[in-house]
Amino acid sequence: MRIRLRPRSLAGQLFAMQAVLIAVVVAGYALFSYLSDRGQAEEAAGRQARSVALSIADSPSVLEAIRTPDPTARLQPYAVRVMRDTDVDFVTIMDPGGIRWTHPDPEQIGRPFRGHIEPAQRGRTFTETYTGTLGPSVRAVAPVEDGGRVVGLVSAGIKVEEISKRVQEQLTALLGVAAGALLLGAVGTYVINARLRRHTHGMNADELSRMHDYHQAALHAVREGLLMLDGQYRVALINDGGRELLDVTGDVVGSSVADLGLPAQLTGALLASEPRVDEVHLTARRVLVVNTSPVSGGERRGTVVTLRDVTELQSLMGELNSERGFSQALRSQAHEAANRLHTVVSLIELGRAQEAVEFATAELELAQALTDQVVAAVSEPVLAALLLGKTAQANERGVELVVSQDSRLDDGLLPPSLPARDLVTILGNLIDNAVDAAQGSVPARVTVAAYTDAGDDAEAGPELRLRVCDTGEGVDPAHADLVFQRGFSTKPAGPGGRGLGLALVRQAVQRHGGTLTVAEAEEGGALFEVRLPLDDAGRRGTSAQAPAGSRTSGVSGGGDA
Repeated sequence: MRIRLRPRSLAGQLFAMQAVLIAVVVAGYALFSYLSDRGQAEEAAGRQARSVALSIADSPSVLEAIRTPDPTARLQPYAVRVMRDTDVDFVTIMDPGGIRWTHPDPEQIGRPFRGHIEPAQRGRTFTETYTGTLGPSVRAVAPVEDGGRVVGLVSAGIKVEEISKRVQEQLTALLGVAAGALLLGAVGTYVINARLRRHTHGMNADELSRMHDYHQAALHAVREGLLMLDGQYRVALINDGGRELLDVTGDVVGSSVADLGLPAQLTGALLASEPRVDEVHLTARRVLVVNTSPVSGGERRGTVVTLRDVTELQSLMGELNSERGFSQALRSQAHEAANRLHTVVSLIELGRAQEAVEFATAELELAQALTDQVVAAVSEPVLAALLLGKTAQANERGVELVVSQDSRLDDGLLPPSLPARDLVTILGNLIDNAVDAAQGSVPARVTVAAYTDAGDDAEAGPELRLRVCDTGEGVDPAHADLVFQRGFSTKPAGPGGRGLGLALVRQAVQRHGGTLTVAEAEEGGALFEVRLPLDDAGRRGTSAQAPAGSRTSGVSGGGDA
């Protein structure tokens, strides 16, 4: 069976490399120190031997002993004493011809000196390394002079073996220090690499490289936005989806979240220390679901942010709510129609056919009149269907929805750049907001107007105006700057939450370069007015103008939420 060994972790590889590096450095330093110390020891031995030889050569007692018939008798004991006191291995005193008068080995007395003596014979002291009767030694030879004449020679030396012993003692101490340095370096390296192992989770370099490749591939493959912030709320990482959803360009890594130019509420959510779960936030063009999760490991290290684009989903939910309202209205109308049908049948059974015909005709005329009124004012099919459906919904809630006589919006007038879906978002949310405000008031009425206008600035071109006013309590001036913000509402929160409708209206209006204003209506409620510019594609249908005196100016702010 073949066993596959797992590669050493990155921390282990670094530890081995650092341990080898420290060992090589210490061994190299030890070798250099050994060679250097040996050279220094030989130089020191040479200086010591020279000093001893010169001292003996200059001694008057030595010169006096040389003048005697038997110099050895007096010089041998003197030389032994000097060797003992100066820690040299030999002291040899000889005649000018090199015949020994003294020697550590008495048997060598009277024999020729082994070594070079020519410079000393000429009166010059010198040092050399030479192998004599005691083995290799570092020696110095000095002349003994009497009145300028060389009458004897002195040689003092230290054996190389003794020098090596001295160096070995120093080397032993050096190796002890080197071993301590190696041990200390190994312990330090182990501690550092233990921490590295914790940070890399024991993975080797190949595994870290593969993880990085997977990491990069995943970041580019994920369509959702991913944003990573460091402990100072600066962008540490952002993928392609995050750049697209947040509409940021350029190199933003290292930038603070506050400098990205995001809406205030979204910036606040990203800067929050507590986690956020499925929060809905609006940017200039999108509806985003934001989740934040702090990254901690004993201390706060940053935040992971995920972003999901639910713009289309929010639009579809709005359409679904409208369809649900339509279906509820149809069920109510079906119920009322069944009641009216039973009334007609009962009148016929009672023999009052004429009254049955008159009752049925009146109901048909009322329904047809409502349809004719809406279609005559707004022949654009999508908006006409929206108004008819909202009229039925408002009636169900006890609110009268009236299409202003000022309204005039022909079919085919709207340009392709202004899709019907956005108009449904704008007008539908404004009507829903107005019905909420008017419900319970007396009278409970919502008035809607839709028409085109040349605009206050002739160079700006025509524009579409939508006005929705109600008979509710109106707009509190203190809330004028808040009602269009996501999450603001003066109503109790329902099962689906409130405060998003007017924010979506403002987002759609700004996306098309329009304006949204709010003012006090003539009947005391709130008046919302939307102005949307029509491009060249829509100018061909600009024929109807709003009657004079029908416009109401507003102030920037919000409405009843």
